[in-house]
Amino acid sequence: MEPALSALRVQVRVVRALLLREILTRYGRHNIGFLWLFVEPMIFTLGVAALWTFARFHEHSSIPVVAFAVTGYSSVLLWRNMPTRCIGAVEPNLALMSHRQVKVIDIFLSRLVLEAMGATISFIVLSLVFIAMGWMKMPHDVLKIAQAWFMLAWFGMALAIFLGSLSIRSELVEKLWYPAAYLLFPLSGAAFMVDWLPPAARKVVLLLPMVHGVECLREGYFGPAVSSHHDLAYMGIFSLALTAVALAQERVASKQVVPG
Repeated sequence: MEPALSALRVQVRVVRALLLREILTRYGRHNIGFLWLFVEPMIFTLGVAALWTFARFHEHSSIPVVAFAVTGYSSVLLWRNMPTRCIGAVEPNLALMSHRQVKVIDIFLSRLVLEAMGATISFIVLSLVFIAMGWMKMPHDVLKIAQAWFMLAWFGMALAIFLGSLSIRSELVEKLWYPAAYLLFPLSGAAFMVDWLPPAARKVVLLLPMVHGVECLREGYFGPAVSSHHDLAYMGIFSLALTAVALAQERVASKQVVPG
């Protein structure tokens, strides 16, 4: 038991050191520095909220457009940015891997924690500001929102480790992920409620695990004002299987990495 705890403590220290290095490398010490961590996703979310407002989304739905945009686009930023940051993450860090304690999984974990922190802080700050301004109402069920947020983060992390590991073995993963990410955005549930779709289309979009997380998030935020369709058990089983496959791929890919 003690050796396992000792190894865990070492890994936590390594991930924390990589996390701080990633913040400095990505955001630097100039201007607002690490504040870009959550200001950047806030700007994207604000842009989408403004776009949907100008598109008069509110004339076609009784759901407040700002709250709909914040809950939808924040969830996309959570699960979609994680794979983007992990794909190709190992190559620029090969020199660090000459240190025996630094593993491929540590590089992935440091980036995943950073992305999760940025998206979560952005979502909370935007919600609080808009609630204070009267643009959003208080959420109906905070615990359900937290549950949905956790499930979306779990799915995003599993997908990120899987694709990040594959990208070590093939550059094709990076080239395919970006168009796939753009195609998945309109299907992810961020811009619609599943209940608005015809029954046949509902069955198709509900095959995508992130749709269940977004629907649960909106049920937690809007309560009985919306009709949601989600199955977190399905999303959990999918994420669990994806995690197992991702960790197996990471183990295989780690053996192929040659420290620089």
